[in-house]
Amino acid sequence: MAKTRLDNLMMIRGMAPSREKARAMVLAGEVKVNGLRVDKPGASFNEDVDIVVECSGPRYVSRGGLKLEKAIASFNIDFTNKVVLDIGASTGGYTDCALQHGAARVFALDVGYGQLDWSLRNDLRVVCLERTNIRYFSLEQLGQQVDIITIDVSFISTALVFPVIKDMLKNDGSIISLIKPQFEAGRNKVGKKGVVRDPDVHREVLINCITSATKAGLFCTGITYSPITGPQGNIEFFIRLNKEWLSPELEVEKEVALVVSEAHQQLGGKGI
Repeated sequence: MAKTRLDNLMMIRGMAPSREKARAMVLAGEVKVNGLRVDKPGASFNEDVDIVVECSGPRYVSRGGLKLEKAIASFNIDFTNKVVLDIGASTGGYTDCALQHGAARVFALDVGYGQLDWSLRNDLRVVCLERTNIRYFSLEQLGQQVDIITIDVSFISTALVFPVIKDMLKNDGSIISLIKPQFEAGRNKVGKKGVVRDPDVHREVLINCITSATKAGLFCTGITYSPITGPQGNIEFFIRLNKEWLSPELEVEKEVALVVSEAHQQLGGKGI
């Protein structure tokens, strides 16, 4: 197998915007290859080596990147050379995370304006779709189907998003959707300051969201929780959706109960 310079490998995988930046990261001691720190940008490795960047500063432009990073690991989704639609991009935490995990192109869509981080706005791999409401967006406007769709929306239920995006996803693609109970549960089930603490409500919300996705022709193939709580301490969750069942099929209710229980144990909340 042919070997490639480390700085080139990092640039190819989207872990650095340029070879010069990759070189600087290696020299700063921020790069490990197969678990060992490497300080020579010109060192050559097989193309399938494991490369990890451990930055001393914030890894992503917003903490949303840390949320998505956990979901990517939990669902074992490969972003290498993939085209991604990031719905609810905001500052660009998910977009940044997708690029650092090797995405070739990211459509960063948000109903707002002027929020996307400047570094991403000027990245040639990013297509900024501002002032765009996903509910009224179409495949024709997007121009192509994508490999992966990420979703992080507020003040709207994901049930309104799932039917719109199905046609935007390739048949073998995946959706990673953040589920925010505070925007999915009925008003009578949301506590003070917009916080949902009851695990029963969390389970209900997840089941309802998964049911809505199924009605839209999308099947739940994975469930996990966000490692970081939302504003005011809300526990949030991720679901993975595909157009087809993966083997073996997920026992949804059992998995929901397990993930909610683990989330409350790790992040706090009402006892289960």
